[in-house]
Amino acid sequence: MSVPPRIRSLDSGEREFRSVLGPTGNKLQRKPPAMKLEKPVIASKDEKTKKSNTPASPTTTLKQCSSLCSSLLRKNSASMTASYSSDASSSCESSPLSVASSSSCKKVVRRSGSVSSTRKHSVGKEEEKVAGDCFADGRRRCPWITPKSDPCYVGFHDEEWGVPVHDDKMLFELLCLSGALSELSWTEILSRRQLLREVFMDFDPVAVSELNDKKLTTPGTAAISLLSEVKIRSILDNSRHVRKIIAEYGSFKKYMWNFVNNKPTQSQFRYQRQIPVKTSKAEYISKDLVRRGFRSVSPTVIYSFMQAVGLTNDHLIGCFRYQDCCADAETTTTTAAKAKKKNERE
Repeated sequence: MSVPPRIRSLDSGEREFRSVLGPTGNKLQRKPPAMKLEKPVIASKDEKTKKSNTPASPTTTLKQCSSLCSSLLRKNSASMTASYSSDASSSCESSPLSVASSSSCKKVVRRSGSVSSTRKHSVGKEEEKVAGDCFADGRRRCPWITPKSDPCYVGFHDEEWGVPVHDDKMLFELLCLSGALSELSWTEILSRRQLLREVFMDFDPVAVSELNDKKLTTPGTAAISLLSEVKIRSILDNSRHVRKIIAEYGSFKKYMWNFVNNKPTQSQFRYQRQIPVKTSKAEYISKDLVRRGFRSVSPTVIYSFMQAVGLTNDHLIGCFRYQDCCADAETTTTTAAKAKKKNERE
């Protein structure tokens, strides 16, 4: 088979220049001289089989080895991480690193606990200081009474709050004043106390039950200027129910003190944050009063009433009134026990 003749330049020594795209950009690279064009040769079947049997070039073998090594390394790393994770999960004491980490964790927990304990201790000291504020008279009072408090509020704390009450009029009065706490503060209520006594007949439940609703709730009256219409009507309704209780139990005092078995509760609180807003006993009394038709007697109101009339002694231990109320409670308990024995004999 004839091959067409090759065409070459006349000047074989002449050098050719070509534009080549290299890694650093387009550059003119010189073609080596006397580069001869080879004619295409068609390989036979025997040559093809020989080529397939011949070993690959070094570049191809290097590429194959690198790809094989990378795959093997990936498999080994995956197996190593899996084994490490399984070992760590099976036993944390097998390696010294895990032991060190566990011990360090324990140390951190202990340190955090010590910090929290010191914080609690510091907070307790601050609360003790608040609870132990000394007044000009050198007495320590509950923290909700400060030297800047209203004198009527301080007098209420020092003379009435927490003292056992056994008078029906006083019990009814403090029940009405505690019900007004949803609208007014103790300071505002105590400042209007004398006017309220004049309007509501010294809080005599029998006399209040006979008052006319319309006269007290009309605009411009003294009662409506002191309390809202809702509170005025609740006082009038409650007075009628107190009258029924007096007819049933003989006195409002017996009805109320039966809930604590004639023995005031001594709370023994050190800090103000320990004093609850309501208790299970207050909820029980509130349910019974609601069942009888009373109004404005939520568990929170009833617990404020219990604190005021001495059913519970919530003076802090650091307050000078705590021991006085404890002594009054013992006297109340002794008197109630003697009256009970006397009734049993009769």
